[in-house]
Amino acid sequence: MQITSGQLPLALHENRSAFKIYMADTGLLGAMSELPVETLLNPQLRGSLDLGAFTENYVAQTLTASDHTLRYWTSNSDAEVDFIAALGDPTTLRTATPIEVKSSDNVRSRSLNVYKSKYQPQRSIRLSTKNFGQENGIESVPLYAAFCL
Repeated sequence: MQITSGQLPLALHENRSAFKIYMADTGLLGAMSELPVETLLNPQLRGSLDLGAFTENYVAQTLTASDHTLRYWTSNSDAEVDFIAALGDPTTLRTATPIEVKSSDNVRSRSLNVYKSKYQPQRSIRLSTKNFGQENGIESVPLYAAFCL
């Protein structure tokens, strides 16, 4: 569901006419896309693919399994943050947490910076192939650890 603001509670800012559809299982998404498994398993061939949709679907599947409502944010169609969630202690939480998903270690994200400057979230998270870390006020979390959110 698209949200129009990063302020809490998120349910009050939902635009119910704008949403994304994800597969319940990323393996099914791969099968439906008719992408040969050999291509995914071969590092040289995999590098030429755009795996953004697969990666975002994987994170959506993981967040859903952890009982998070899937929400995303856009700013007049010029910026989009993949997921927005109310993460943390609800008694001290002031703003929602943006979660940006990257399918590689190229982690530049103008959209996340637009969101951060507009809402000043307490936390900002980027899921990618990079290891755990912190850079420019953004927590880096490896894709394999998405379940930790």
